[in-house]
Amino acid sequence: MVKQSVFAGVPDILDEQKFAHGGNLRRMAEQAKCSPHEIVDFSANVNPLGPPPWLGQVVGHALQSVDSYPDPDSHDLLMAASELYKVWPTQVIAGNGASELLFAAAGLGGYSQAIIPSPTYVDYARACKAHRLKVREVPMAEGFQINFPAMGPLLATPSVVFLCSPNNPTGTTFSAADLREVATMFPQSRFIVDESFAEFRPEGTDRLIRNRPSNVITILSLTKFFAIPGIRLGLAFADPDIILRLKQNMPAWSVNTLAQKIGARCLRDKQYAIHTREQTTLLRKNLASGLRQIPGIKVMPGEANYLLCRVERIGQDAVPLFDRLLTEHRIAIRLCGNYEGLDNNWFRVAVRNGRDNERLIKAMEAVSGTGRGPVVKRTKRTPALMLQGTSSNAGKSVLTAAFCRILLQDGYSVAPFKAQNMSLNSYVTESGGEMGRAQVTQAMACRLRPEVRMNPVLLKPGSDTGSQVIVMGQPVGNMSVREYVRYKPRAWEAVKTAYDSLANEYDVIVLEGAGSPAEVNLKHHDIVNMAMARHAKARVMLAGDIDRGGVFASIVGTMNLLTPQERDHVEGFLINRFRGDPSLLDPAFGQMFEHTGKPVLGTIPYIHSLGLPEEDSVSFKEGFRPEDSLERLPDAECVDIVVIDLPRISNFNDIDPFYMEPDVRIRVVSDAHDIGTPDAVILPGSKSTVPDMKALKGTGMAAVLRELANDDHKTRMIGICGGFQMLGDLVDDPFGLESETTRMEGFGLLPIQTTLVPEKTLTRTTGVHSTSGHQVHGYEIHHGQTVSLTENLRVALRDSAGNPLGFSRPDGRVWGTYLHGLFDADEFRRWFIDQLRMDKGLSPLENVQARFDLEDALDHLAGIVREAVNMDSIYKSLGFSGCCAQASLFFSMGG
Repeated sequence: MVKQSVFAGVPDILDEQKFAHGGNLRRMAEQAKCSPHEIVDFSANVNPLGPPPWLGQVVGHALQSVDSYPDPDSHDLLMAASELYKVWPTQVIAGNGASELLFAAAGLGGYSQAIIPSPTYVDYARACKAHRLKVREVPMAEGFQINFPAMGPLLATPSVVFLCSPNNPTGTTFSAADLREVATMFPQSRFIVDESFAEFRPEGTDRLIRNRPSNVITILSLTKFFAIPGIRLGLAFADPDIILRLKQNMPAWSVNTLAQKIGARCLRDKQYAIHTREQTTLLRKNLASGLRQIPGIKVMPGEANYLLCRVERIGQDAVPLFDRLLTEHRIAIRLCGNYEGLDNNWFRVAVRNGRDNERLIKAMEAVSGTGRGPVVKRTKRTPALMLQGTSSNAGKSVLTAAFCRILLQDGYSVAPFKAQNMSLNSYVTESGGEMGRAQVTQAMACRLRPEVRMNPVLLKPGSDTGSQVIVMGQPVGNMSVREYVRYKPRAWEAVKTAYDSLANEYDVIVLEGAGSPAEVNLKHHDIVNMAMARHAKARVMLAGDIDRGGVFASIVGTMNLLTPQERDHVEGFLINRFRGDPSLLDPAFGQMFEHTGKPVLGTIPYIHSLGLPEEDSVSFKEGFRPEDSLERLPDAECVDIVVIDLPRISNFNDIDPFYMEPDVRIRVVSDAHDIGTPDAVILPGSKSTVPDMKALKGTGMAAVLRELANDDHKTRMIGICGGFQMLGDLVDDPFGLESETTRMEGFGLLPIQTTLVPEKTLTRTTGVHSTSGHQVHGYEIHHGQTVSLTENLRVALRDSAGNPLGFSRPDGRVWGTYLHGLFDADEFRRWFIDQLRMDKGLSPLENVQARFDLEDALDHLAGIVREAVNMDSIYKSLGFSGCCAQASLFFSMGG
């Protein structure tokens, strides 16, 4: 049903109520009888992270220009907008907040009526009133979705249509493609699209700024996303003739000097935008989860930095809730009764920082019955089990995966978490975020899709003193150790937010530490060991690798270096990788208890043929791989594959599937004299292609590889990612991402050229191998853009859209690709091995010999650890009871 509004004669007091906004701290403070700064304001929706850290500096610089008039054209601001949104400067105009632009757009004239889907932002109707436009309110469909078909009959009359995405107050969005279709169908109407909160949506979301029909005006607020509502700044995007008309209808010098300079800097601060999106999403999920635990409160899903809620208790609405939160707790929420289509049962809360959000949840619990009935108690914190170690490579990652699978088998919803991982072995999630491979394996143990919340901080070392820092899946910069220590407080906020969000969704979290919790030089800025245990209230199991020796001294020494509060988190110890009869260790266990007061909870045997990816390159470089204990064909019936051990090797798990094959011998080679004449050479990925390429040239490895690639040899040569770049003629590093050398010749085995660029490609990819026709799948992680230098070069693989994923020499003996994980595809891997067999004069095996599936390996691991560990004690420490016995019975029956 369409509702018409006529504004003539409406009393001013009713007008004021209808068009009221949130954020009026002075008026709310008067009601609460306190000063405005005492109020925690959830009624206004601004970035919960606060303004960018450079704001004061830019304001101070801008104040030097206040004795001059502002640039009337906002030139630098509009150029920054043009660069960011990829539009011409003539297609954008700045205003004194989005509100000024909305009113200017409503006043362009040419229409007698406005169509406003409701509920939505109240100032659309106010702008229409100011310009004497008759308003037709069109109720939204179920779930607060825009009902475009219902607007069709109304659009037969040329109209101005106001749309908001994400909508205020509902947080819902509509399809940009649908709006383009509707706008094209009704060219005689004008569509004003308010995207004031769209910056909070994921990067890459389809929007109406650039790909915009000529009858669409898109308006954007900068004040909300950059937390500068007191500055007042907005942008409008439209065709040049519309922009010119808007400019003529607006006052001169509308945007002051401070706003222009701050806005230009905001639009160029990409890292702030990335950090805001990642943190706001986590904070919103966490806040929504907490609010949903309060009886009588319904929380609507949304995609902005606020949540629309409804009081669903019979005979009650949100007004008493508003009053008590304000007067008793100094918390302001936004009543939504003045939105068309809503009543006072509805209220809106902004997403603020974690501390404020928790304060709101507790306050709402206290007043949830509006003074009647018992106070609702929050559920206790999610149980958490944490694996820490006496050193790196003590087996923490594998043990974390084991306990994830055990808890899953016992009926719990469980997720893994590692606050900070330092590894060159990374993975790209379905959403395009980068995380450590160890947490991917752990997620598989939980039968979950990997997501960056499980590993919010990833460090990828590029040198002995610096790393690329990746937060919530996205790179935030290359930092030295000192720079990262200064950055850590910000990383810690991301870690806590990620953990809290994850913990609200699962029965139990299994955390992994890093290195040792007793590294006294690092403890003061720790975010991954005991600091994380305190935040999660986790029970810690301290693991030591007895195969290395000195395990008892290392455990006792670690405990002695912990504070009393840290020792309280430790539940007991795990002796890992033991070869022999565990009963021989009993005397040592008694002494351990005397020294530490903590028991040994399990002795885990050395597990041969584990079949799981390694955590980092330590084991890879030390030469331990599982093939020694697997049943294989005689050497004469196997193919010989050499993997070049690069100094900064990354994603070496690309090779893992070959270790499962019965007719493959893998040799990891770092010395050129040890290569021999293998059937294939694989150049794996590298974190720093240029330095590693220099190293291979310096050791003579590059010359040996060139010799093997000659026609006289049958050796096939494959480069993956960094290895692919090395095979080419030239690697150009104009931005100095990897070294001071801007251009360096490659090995000259493929006529390709690579340019390293700051933008990092992070994507999941599927494709087809051109020669075999087999499907492949995996992910890309690289800074390089590689092009062919000749028309004779063949495309080795293509993605699902037909784009090249790699190139090959015409004879197919040298080829490369950016696709990590391509050998995980069983059929393609068998085809590749059979090609090597035929080169060697062996018959192809044709049928797939091994399936690269970690499920059996994870169940095998869980079975061994369950048998070796006192699970009853662990369950008791987590507050669970009776579960372990039931699970043991289940597994003894073959369940």
